[in-house]
Amino acid sequence: MGQIEEAKPSCLNILTYHRELLVSRLRSIQCILDNLLSCGFVCEEDVEIVQQTVTKTDQVRKILELVQCKGEEACEYLIYIIYKVCDAYIDLQPWLKEINYNPSSDVMLMGVVNTDPISRYYEKMRHEMSQDTCFIMSYGQREETRLEELYTGTLMELLNDCNESLGFLESLDTLLGDHAVFNPQGEITYVMGDAGVGKSIFLQKLQNLWSKKELQTDAIFFFKFRCRMFSLFKDTEQISLRELLFKHNCSPDHDPDNEVFDYILRFPEKVLFTFDGFDEIQIKDLMNIAEVVSPEVKAHPLQLLISLLCGKLLKGSKKVLTARTGTEIQSRVIRKKVALRGFSQAHLRTYIDLHFKEQEHRELVSVQLDACPHLCGLCSTPLFCWIVFNSFRHLHTMHDSFHLPETCITLTDIFLLLAEVFLSRSALPAPSLLKKSTRCASETFKAGLRSLAAFARLALQGMERGSFIWSQEEMSACGLTEEDLSLGFLRPVSECDASGSPATFEVLHITLQSFLAAFALVLDEQAPARSILKFFVECRKKRTPSCLPFDFCVSGSSKSSEKNPFATNEHLQFTNLFLCGLLSKAHIGLMEHLVSPVLLKKKRALLKSCLSTGVISHLYGLPHYDGEDGRKVHVLPNFLWMLRCIFETGSKDIAQMTAKGITADFIKLGYCNVSSGDCTALNFVLQHCHKPLGFDMDNNNISDYGVKQLKPSFCKMTVVRLSVNHLSDSSIEVLAEELCKHKVVEILGLYNNHITDVGAKLVAQIIEECPKLRVVKIGKNQITNVGGRYLANAIQKSTSIFDVGMWGNSIGDEGAEAFAGVLRHHPSLTNLSLSANGITSQGGKCLSEALKENNVLRIFWLVQNELTDDAAPHFAELVQANTGLIHLWLISNQFTVEGIQQLAEALTHNTALKEICVKGNQLSEEEEKQFVAEKRLRFH
Repeated sequence: MGQIEEAKPSCLNILTYHRELLVSRLRSIQCILDNLLSCGFVCEEDVEIVQQTVTKTDQVRKILELVQCKGEEACEYLIYIIYKVCDAYIDLQPWLKEINYNPSSDVMLMGVVNTDPISRYYEKMRHEMSQDTCFIMSYGQREETRLEELYTGTLMELLNDCNESLGFLESLDTLLGDHAVFNPQGEITYVMGDAGVGKSIFLQKLQNLWSKKELQTDAIFFFKFRCRMFSLFKDTEQISLRELLFKHNCSPDHDPDNEVFDYILRFPEKVLFTFDGFDEIQIKDLMNIAEVVSPEVKAHPLQLLISLLCGKLLKGSKKVLTARTGTEIQSRVIRKKVALRGFSQAHLRTYIDLHFKEQEHRELVSVQLDACPHLCGLCSTPLFCWIVFNSFRHLHTMHDSFHLPETCITLTDIFLLLAEVFLSRSALPAPSLLKKSTRCASETFKAGLRSLAAFARLALQGMERGSFIWSQEEMSACGLTEEDLSLGFLRPVSECDASGSPATFEVLHITLQSFLAAFALVLDEQAPARSILKFFVECRKKRTPSCLPFDFCVSGSSKSSEKNPFATNEHLQFTNLFLCGLLSKAHIGLMEHLVSPVLLKKKRALLKSCLSTGVISHLYGLPHYDGEDGRKVHVLPNFLWMLRCIFETGSKDIAQMTAKGITADFIKLGYCNVSSGDCTALNFVLQHCHKPLGFDMDNNNISDYGVKQLKPSFCKMTVVRLSVNHLSDSSIEVLAEELCKHKVVEILGLYNNHITDVGAKLVAQIIEECPKLRVVKIGKNQITNVGGRYLANAIQKSTSIFDVGMWGNSIGDEGAEAFAGVLRHHPSLTNLSLSANGITSQGGKCLSEALKENNVLRIFWLVQNELTDDAAPHFAELVQANTGLIHLWLISNQFTVEGIQQLAEALTHNTALKEICVKGNQLSEEEEKQFVAEKRLRFH
């Protein structure tokens, strides 16, 4: 043992040898002095001498001199401090590895207290972040719920740069990992989602995970911002990056030398930002805002924001940015994309269990939701679900009986429920335990009309000037009192005035502000009746002068939009939608208690005229083109907003007019962000169509709820394309029932959903029982050999089907054998893809043997399987048989040059094949050149 100790390098010599390195890299002087003093290696006078030294490098030299004078133990303790407080001395961690430092047992008995300002700062950040995020504020601000007790995850879909699905994020704590990154140079994780889908609570959970060190990241600083605050700064206001970070977030203590900010500038990769609600920045021309490249320069806060996002400031830092779906951001700055899709059925069940503590209420809500698929679809949006559940609980407590609406509930109905709950706080006395009151919504609204009108005026003023935050003076000017604030419509923003009271307030949610603004338009008896249409006009103006009322939803089509891809006005769209709902026939009874019946009638007539004109003009202007399946039209998202508004009105006349105006045979609604809640609106119009229609609704968010709502419309659909829509087997059950009943379907697209063998059996039933079905696309699901056999047996019985896509399942060799049975003598199947199905040479042999007896198949894809040279002789025989096959794709298998040689020789006996694609097999570039003369053998 003595020899080992003698061999250990002297710490005193190490400090001498590496003196200049330590002088240049040792930065946190105070932590060193505090611990040396605490352990008695230096005295107060020594500390004063060091602190009086002018430069930091001279301070380090003085410390080294003092420690070396104290001997070996003091020298090792200095190194031990650097070892223990690794975050503060990050520059010296490689040096510790270089000298192979391992603390001795003696020095490990000495304590080290981290007094480094950097370490203390991030510990303070974690503590404050934990406090700020551990509670969810309930409506009315009367109660708080712990985040962990109510937070329920949502579907988090990963997207590529073209917004194609890359699967789902399994856990929020892995958000910042490398999975699904499509642009490593980008720094922004872009989280998008519809109104109310839970973007803010998503960030709150992320922040909470970081505060508990449960987020997988090496970021030690976390700065959170709400983007709406950047619209509040005066045009002339100038601040530095330091002020932006520390004034509007946690501020460091005991940092006279600005070590924290210097550290942030040196190590931006240790910094994480979240920016919530980028769509809420109401600035006309973000693209032309000058960027800031120096962290020391003062600039307008919005310039600092844009510069941070673009990587001009703190390049290398991590950013998570949220915005509503459709908000465009330059692709070059985006690292990965996540689309929030709301609650799945499992999430909804979890949320019910967490929200309702009483089993009786859980069962009652579950039964009522099951009875109303449209309400279920709306409740897949967390905000709407929260409103419904809180309204149910509150009104059920106060009244003898309250049930969720059994008829088709609209979004306006949901927000009227929320308003009724808020107003009932002052309109009704505290409920008695022995006797509950009878519910009368109109009495509640009449009693709370003064407060409601004041909140509505405030919301409308905000909408008119693009503001989402108000001062107490602005609230008082609208007639709001202290008592009104307790109702729950508003909540305080974190900043406070000199007295400690909240200085500013905001509406509980921006969609609630849209609802209140619509209420203001209806209630206003002083302004001209035509002013209710102001936001239809405003939205039209924001895009292009020639646009019509619904054209404000067209994204990227106008010059103004091209100039400012960040522009959004969805809050105005919601205001128009709620206006349609409040002036609908269903709510006349309520509104007549609040507005003059004569004026109400006039406003309803004006709105109906506006909608009718807009519908006709919109449908007339849709681009049509003729295709194989008849006259087609590819609508844009504005068509969806049109349907939403029509549904909110409940007007049968406008729905019939819209249906009559659909002259196309085929409607493409792909990539239009159709949610499950929109399907009832679509149904509302489609029920009045009297001719068969093809519908392409691929790449949306319809889910099982939406399919249930579309059930009445499947009788008219000749084309049903629902690929990439998060459908499970329960959706296929609905489709099988309806499509087999009406037997009009010709094309069925179900690619990239969550269909298992159970669903495959139901699809097989559709194939077998629908005599007009020609095309089935069911690739990239979860179908095994069991489901493959179901489908193969059904295809064998069908005489109409000619195109089957099975790419990306797992049918394996057993499934391939089942399809081989189909191929032997099928009379109509011309196109078949069994790509990416785990098929080996055994399955390939069965398929090629069967195809030698088939003269009908023209296109056959076996891409990305496991075919080897063992299968080559059998495919060569198939090629030589000259059956009429035109395209054979064997891309990305395991053929070598010997197997390809057999195919090449067989091609000399074939006159029908146009190509055999063999790209991505096991051939070198030199080996591929052997086949350059055979043009039909394609390697690229």
